[in-house]
Amino acid sequence: MDIGKKLKALRQMNMLTQEELGNRCDLTKGFISQVERNLTSPSISTFIDLLDCLGTTPTEFFSVVDDKIVFTQDDIFEQEEKNYKIKWLISNAQKNKMEPILLEIEPEKSYKKIEPFEGEEFGYVLSGKLLLRYGKKDYELKKGECFYFTAKVDHILENKWKKKAVILWVSTPPNF
Repeated sequence: MDIGKKLKALRQMNMLTQEELGNRCDLTKGFISQVERNLTSPSISTFIDLLDCLGTTPTEFFSVVDDKIVFTQDDIFEQEEKNYKIKWLISNAQKNKMEPILLEIEPEKSYKKIEPFEGEEFGYVLSGKLLLRYGKKDYELKKGECFYFTAKVDHILENKWKKKAVILWVSTPPNF
């Protein structure tokens, strides 16, 4: 992390000149300039004063925001089992509020039974057919159809047909 660069960005975001920030912290414009260019390091107490004048805390300043919004094939993690293949589409999805996967279920096979949890699930059938067993009810879905439910009962996805089924499945919170 480039501390000087981040301090400068915060100062500019607060629409302060180096002189104005220096005045608020009893520091010189030259010292602020040197800190922003990483030519000198402030003491911890001076650094905390700078952050306070810029309206933030050390925790907020040093928190790393993962602003990745586009994911490629390189980000996908795959797990292949005998009956199915899961592709996690978002790297580190467990830290997010939802978890999208691509699930491929082989013909005449099923995905493991999922126990109830506090959350919701959404699925869209990209190809093939699917039997959704939600509690004691069965629902048949074909390509282009979707499901959405709270995950308060046992459920399982089965492919009872002779063609592979591919489902885009999203769980919140992450549960796969």
